[in-house]
Amino acid sequence: MHFSRFATVFLLLFLTLSCGEAPQSPEWALVIHGGAGVISRDQLAESRQEYVDGLRSALATGQRILAAGGTSLDAVESVLAAMEDNPLFNAGKGAVYNWDGGHELDASIMNGADHACGAVAGVTTVKNPIRLARLVMERSRHVLFGADGAEAFADAMEMDRVDPTYFDTERRRESWENFREDQEKHGTVGCVALDVSGNLAAGTSTGGLTGKRFGRVGDSPIIGAGTWADNRTCAVSGTGVGEEFIRHGVAQRIADLMEYAGLGVTEAAEKVVHGILQEGDGGVIVLDAKGNAAMVYNTNGMFRGRASSDGLLEVLIWDEVEE
Repeated sequence: MHFSRFATVFLLLFLTLSCGEAPQSPEWALVIHGGAGVISRDQLAESRQEYVDGLRSALATGQRILAAGGTSLDAVESVLAAMEDNPLFNAGKGAVYNWDGGHELDASIMNGADHACGAVAGVTTVKNPIRLARLVMERSRHVLFGADGAEAFADAMEMDRVDPTYFDTERRRESWENFREDQEKHGTVGCVALDVSGNLAAGTSTGGLTGKRFGRVGDSPIIGAGTWADNRTCAVSGTGVGEEFIRHGVAQRIADLMEYAGLGVTEAAEKVVHGILQEGDGGVIVLDAKGNAAMVYNTNGMFRGRASSDGLLEVLIWDEVEE
């Protein structure tokens, strides 16, 4: 009788494993966003393919690093630097104009292995703020440098600098002059990654809000609001109304729901985005240490994409996968 029960248990276990009912987690995974908001299909008709290509190019940058065994931090930094260099997105080269017709850029990065993090706010001559944010994390004992202090730190780090006019683009200038649809779009860029060592990382970069005044800083450089990473739960990057993401601690709240309430990535993200934030506030990308991903938003669209070692590769703007 005892042997019979043992044999039955063994047979069931064998069948479960052989039938693939316990799927393997991907060795690495990557999720990105390029902003959420009122994204009109009509207004995007001519540039839709450019956005799709831009997202695919950013994903390819991260794929190369992660597939070669690179770290999640390297992937996040490189992906976001590539998106900062693309004038389509409100970060780096494509940063929006502030009230005075200038550009103030913010970024942050976080390591899920040890909670190390770095951020900069209000930089005006740094070509790639995400790279400076990582240097704050690795080359200083601080977390956040702002404005003149961040610029001085960039001097000390011999960062790649540009004249502030580098960030000028005609499309952003028209939006600034007319204060039209960009006030309803949240064009921040973000990335979350899982590497082959099981470490998570997250990063976010932005040009902020069109017409922003008085040195306004949103959620992108605020750890716990727009960016969070913890190997025990998840990595998060947000895009939306920065003030609301700060008020509700959106990124860390998602992780807390996973840690203390036992929710999965999608359930936790939906509870915050649809249950705490208001409609139109924005969205998040979330990735856990098993490669489970969520891309949740309460606007009518969000530029986003994901890739993983098991062959998944997709780019989306609205509900359907882009070809």
